[in-house]
Amino acid sequence: MKCDWKTQGEMKLLLDRCRTVIIFSSVVCTFAVVISLHKILSHDVKFIKPFSPLPAGLYGNYLEPFVGEPPPSTPKSYDKARDSEAVGSLNAALDMKKHGKSDKALKLFQHAFALSPKHPDILNHYGEFLEDTKQDVVKADQLYTLALSNFPDHRGALSNRQRTASIVENLDREMLRKIDEKRDALLSIPENDAALRQAKKEAYFQHIYHTVGIEGNTMTLSQTRSILETRIAVAGKSIDEHNEILGLDAAMKYINSTLLYRVRDITMGDILEIHKRVLGHVDPIEGGHFRRTQVYVGGHIPPGPSEIQKLMTQFLEWLNSEDAMELHPVRYAALAHYKLVHIHPFIDGNGRTSRLLMNLLLMQAGYPPVIIAKQHRHMYYQHLQTANEGDVRPFVRFIAQCTERTLNLYLWATSEYSHMVPAIGEPHILTGEGFDDLL
Repeated sequence: MKCDWKTQGEMKLLLDRCRTVIIFSSVVCTFAVVISLHKILSHDVKFIKPFSPLPAGLYGNYLEPFVGEPPPSTPKSYDKARDSEAVGSLNAALDMKKHGKSDKALKLFQHAFALSPKHPDILNHYGEFLEDTKQDVVKADQLYTLALSNFPDHRGALSNRQRTASIVENLDREMLRKIDEKRDALLSIPENDAALRQAKKEAYFQHIYHTVGIEGNTMTLSQTRSILETRIAVAGKSIDEHNEILGLDAAMKYINSTLLYRVRDITMGDILEIHKRVLGHVDPIEGGHFRRTQVYVGGHIPPGPSEIQKLMTQFLEWLNSEDAMELHPVRYAALAHYKLVHIHPFIDGNGRTSRLLMNLLLMQAGYPPVIIAKQHRHMYYQHLQTANEGDVRPFVRFIAQCTERTLNLYLWATSEYSHMVPAIGEPHILTGEGFDDLL
């Protein structure tokens, strides 16, 4: 009898302890959930529907050796005569500016800049001229920054840069705000809207045409459309030019079907798979593999092949970091493009792969894939070179301008007047005036 009472007492004590543990655990879990919800709700989170670029009717899965420029020659010795001429042109420009002859002063500043593009006094005074007479604070700020990248202690450029930096940042933020408004307007159009479907189809052709055109492909827009729609070869064009178009089409379809709606981090394998499709038709051996030799890209000498794995790992750590993803999507995508193309991890197809990665990030944020017009190829490479010299903002600004133009193209095509003309039938929407072409 005593054992039974003792056993019952122990069981009751055990049950009481279990009940206490369960209640305590429930309280802790509830408290943790409340804290998590509070953190989530305290942030201004806006969930954006990804933008799928694949038009109706273009389905299916489709899977040049790079000849680098020779190494740059030994830098020329200091040219005193050239530098003296540049300073003389600068002094003449300042004199013309003083006497109100702005047109002549501008030509003299341009001449001085061409002769000595890194001379801090020329850069500083040229920036002041653009700011004072042209009210172009953005280009002026870029010149001050360039002067400081070469001569950090230049007092004039430092003083001017401290004044213009916040002004330019506010202008850039306002530009990005307007782009977001256009993005939201595009996302508000129903997916089954006939004009939107037609716009996607035409923009898809335009995107591939301009993207391969930047790399030197000579196919016309109508020929590009024919290849994508019929898979029939175009007479008189090389096999490689056909394969560049098919490769980009395959990469876009891969992104649309596997990466666009995925929420986990972008991996090394993802980038290699994109490149595999970009180069798969042209060079299947190199497609999806890092280069094993040194390459030269104009004045830029990319890292050696032994450094690529480490640099790509660091790049992916940045790409998937909270700090990077908290940037405005256009800035984030443009920086990802620049960082990848700067590493230049592949023997060929670096530009196309970098632009595809950029557009993946933009599409995930609700923007259409950005079209960089082949007519703006020189500006594209010029801004990449400026980024290599230490100022990546002009390149980001250029990508933002291309983003806005692409959005304009969609919004124009889906307007109430779109039935009057073929969708996206006006090339000036992409290539008209207004780009920030430095100097």
